[in-house]
Amino acid sequence: MQPGRWIGLAVVTTALLGALTVPGAEAKPDPQAKLRALTKEAAELSKAYRGEIISLEDAQQAAEKASKRVKKLKRDLRTAERQVAEFAQTSYINGGIDDSQLFTMRVDLGTVSTMAYLSSQKTERLNHVKDLIAQQRKASKDADDEIDKLQAHIKELKAKRREVERRMAKFGFQAPDAGSGLTPRMITVRNAIMQEFPMPFSVGCLRPGDPGEHGKGRACDFMMSSGGRMPEPDAKERGDALAQWCIAHAQQYGIMYIIWQQRFYDMRTGTGWRMMSDRGGITANHYDHVHVSVL
Repeated sequence: MQPGRWIGLAVVTTALLGALTVPGAEAKPDPQAKLRALTKEAAELSKAYRGEIISLEDAQQAAEKASKRVKKLKRDLRTAERQVAEFAQTSYINGGIDDSQLFTMRVDLGTVSTMAYLSSQKTERLNHVKDLIAQQRKASKDADDEIDKLQAHIKELKAKRREVERRMAKFGFQAPDAGSGLTPRMITVRNAIMQEFPMPFSVGCLRPGDPGEHGKGRACDFMMSSGGRMPEPDAKERGDALAQWCIAHAQQYGIMYIIWQQRFYDMRTGTGWRMMSDRGGITANHYDHVHVSVL
């Protein structure tokens, strides 16, 4: 065993890892517990609103995505810290250049090359740990911000709850029709739209097993193109007109919300058009169809 530099390396490495630990991480309230509580509140609020709330779903997904990133970075950091500690221990056990060798230059080129390699590896690994810690700090702040936004949005929606309930009061609950799987209200809205607008492309409604409105028989997609392509200008105009018709006739037919061109319009909250988060494609972002959900 050589006492000099490699004992120092092990001590310094351990000290660096201790100094690099994210400060105050244990003292903070558990963001995951807060997110779980907010998720429960969001589910109860959606039930009170009698269906999906797209803005709430977007906020919840953003918070969950940010939290998952924090978890992944924590796992990566633990792995990196363990690798640095193992590297320091292995370097110490295998020996290195002591002070007497350095002063008398009794060292071969192979040993110098090995030592240079080990030194560069040590620096690279410690820099990797520092980079992961910086990423984790930023990710933790981002996650806290997204959770705070979700909490604020839930508070906003709760404040509107009585007003929304009054707006929905005249529309009772409906069970899906045994034949079509759609509610009578959705059938009425679908038929009214198809009488008003030509439909050269398909209309898709019931989607068995879907956890959203399609699975409940309370939603239809009115396609403005096929094959996942962006609609032609005339079809885009038709989609714009169809969406506007739904807004104008929402109170007459009990339309709950519509989605078109990565925007949604929720008739319950009365907030007008709002952007929807990017869901990863033309169809997923509703560029090729107008989604219509009813109460």
